[in-house]
Amino acid sequence: MPPLPSRERAGDALALEAPAEPRRMRVVVNPYATTVSDRLRSLVVSALQGRYRVDAVDTEGRDHATALCREAAEAGYDVVVAFGGDGTVNEAANGLAGSGTALTCLPGGATNVYCRMLGIPGDVVDATEHLLRVADDWRPRRLDLGAVNGRRFLFSSGYGLDAAVVRRVDAHPRAKARLRHWYFAYAGVGTFARDYVVHPPQIDVEVGGRTVRGVTALVQIGDPYTYWGGRPLHVAEESALDDGTLAGAVLCRAAPPDLPTVLARLFSQRLRIADHRRVYAWSGQAEARCASADGRPVPLQVDGDYIGDTAEARYEVLPGALTVLW
Repeated sequence: MPPLPSRERAGDALALEAPAEPRRMRVVVNPYATTVSDRLRSLVVSALQGRYRVDAVDTEGRDHATALCREAAEAGYDVVVAFGGDGTVNEAANGLAGSGTALTCLPGGATNVYCRMLGIPGDVVDATEHLLRVADDWRPRRLDLGAVNGRRFLFSSGYGLDAAVVRRVDAHPRAKARLRHWYFAYAGVGTFARDYVVHPPQIDVEVGGRTVRGVTALVQIGDPYTYWGGRPLHVAEESALDDGTLAGAVLCRAAPPDLPTVLARLFSQRLRIADHRRVYAWSGQAEARCASADGRPVPLQVDGDYIGDTAEARYEVLPGALTVLW
């Protein structure tokens, strides 16, 4: 995995002295996230109140975190803590994009990709202690966001087979919470057998002046793409959270003979999926366009959350669009 953005490369973020008064913090809690409980919420908020002026708000449904974060930015909060899974962090980022209010996160989901990418501890107690320490080392930095059809994302998005698997997983939240990455494997096998063995949906990907046809497009603004348990899964390894570009790959075919070798490279620590003969990899781009080859809507996901089916997905990078504290 490439190194995190250095403090020297942080753009316009400045180290500030400790304020006379505690900074204002809003904790946005997804009470339905995998590892979040009322007791844990109370303990976290109580601890953070030792260094910050804290108010905590529970989300009540899809996109509520976005509204809560937009409200916090307008009210001049210094930082918002997204306490939940990657979906909660994604919604928070959509509410804070372009503002001076910083985003940070506490691990409350099954995978917590963005927390891991930032180097925030995976244990919520350790992560809370980390947030207490940064009160004395306040250095928010500007990182990139990706956007697809106007929806921002923090690290990755998928259009096609990848998103079809996420759609199936998100339809069964209890199984997702109980079985975690093993349920993704189960859903992946089922989705592939049902929809991609015979006459799979096709997409055309336009990027860097070339058009490539395939069955799924993976787009990133940071590496890794996601995690399998504790193992990072790398696709576009040239991608970084602060380089101002998009990177990704197109799986050109998903026939039964291809899938085992593609998966082997995905999980290998030595082999690169970009070198597979059925994969077209790209990097260093500002935009990309994906479209259904026959006009049928195709599943789309951002940061591991299914957001709908669409006949077209237009990607762009938003350099330095999010203020982040870690």
